[in-house]
Amino acid sequence: MEQLEKPDNMHIIEAKKEDAAYIALLARFTFTETFGHYFNNKKDLQDYLSRTFNVPKLRVSLNKPNNVFWLAYVDDLPAGYAKLKLHSPSKFINSQNVSQLQKIYVLKDFLSVGVGRELQNKVLERAAANNSENIWLSVLKSNTRAITFYEKNDFDKIGNHDFQIGKELFEFQAMAKNLI
Repeated sequence: MEQLEKPDNMHIIEAKKEDAAYIALLARFTFTETFGHYFNNKKDLQDYLSRTFNVPKLRVSLNKPNNVFWLAYVDDLPAGYAKLKLHSPSKFINSQNVSQLQKIYVLKDFLSVGVGRELQNKVLERAAANNSENIWLSVLKSNTRAITFYEKNDFDKIGNHDFQIGKELFEFQAMAKNLI
């Protein structure tokens, strides 16, 4: 796949616990942009956001040795984030030396400038440096933009699973990429 250069106005940092508020805010906005329209009950969405993307919880997550977060900035504005979970086996992969790309979320205003690609590059580099044989992720089956992005980056479909938030049931597909 052709590698485009990172735009000069973009920089990516590995996040620290002091960055938890930025990640929480980005997470709430990007999750709502991506999934908000699927919720019939907006209280279910708000409850999930408050429970999952609160600053104290993200500080704890940032301190876990198997979690690595990155923040992407474009023109010094927080534009997206990524999370890698090292040593995260999947029921769909017959290997224990596996990592999980848990999150890549980019604000809609920055989708076209390559933020997702640059965040993914950081995740893949770290997983490979950690000697992971494979990396896997879950993506909403109806998120064709994301699925196409991952397929272009050599991820293959490996299985399906469901995830429930409040009264809403979401259908996901698992995808994986060989790193060796």
